Amino acid sequence: MPEIKLQHILTMVQLLTKGARHNFVEVTTADLGKNIGRSQQAASKHLLDLENAGYIERTRRGQKFAVRITDKGYTEIQSLFASLKSALESAPSTIDFEGSVVSGMGEGAYYMSLAGYKKQFFEKLGYEPYPGTLNIRLTDPVYMNARRELGRHPSIFIDGFSDGTRTYGWVKCYRASINGKVDNAAVLVLERTHYDDSMLEVIAPMSIKDAAGIQNGDRVKVQVKVAQMP
Repeated sequence: MPEIKLQHILTMVQLLTKGARHNFVEVTTADLGKNIGRSQQAASKHLLDLENAGYIERTRRGQKFAVRITDKGYTEIQSLFASLKSALESAPSTIDFEGSVVSGMGEGAYYMSLAGYKKQFFEKLGYEPYPGTLNIRLTDPVYMNARRELGRHPSIFIDGFSDGTRTYGWVKCYRASINGKVDNAAVLVLERTHYDDSMLEVIAPMSIKDAAGIQNGDRVKVQVKVAQMP
């Protein structure tokens, strides 16, 4: 890991954006402090710390100072970038859930039968879903929070539509597996739903209960893929 202190990273980034990698650039501690969200005194100390560590050079121009990032300083930032890049790229591409199978409100079968949805599911998922959804109740706050954040991830997007009488909301789909047995399922995030973040709604081309050998009340594990698109 790089040796540069965390509190100095934003200062180095600001200097880089001003062109201080190859040139001496004029900076004021007032402006620098404002840009990094610190006081002028803190910004001044950052520059002094970085200079003492050999990460920057300073030279006086009249009443002002000009700053340039040294090779040592640039190498440290490069090392930090490489560490962050490696960490981001090695992040898990799945989100795991666990909950209990429960009866739904019966809406799933109705919505899965609508032509406006069925056509898009077939085009984008590769199949027409089995009528109805598998409903999984989450009780662990960790899983409920993950469900709340799921919709922020890139999804297979099913557009909303109108049948001339009423409109139907969009649906975000996330490919998933159930208990490691049903691998072509999809967890749904709906624009309009009566459920809260404690419920996972899942579809598949077949009856998930039959394929996975589960029934209401059983605990199931769901693995959702969030980093791979079709």
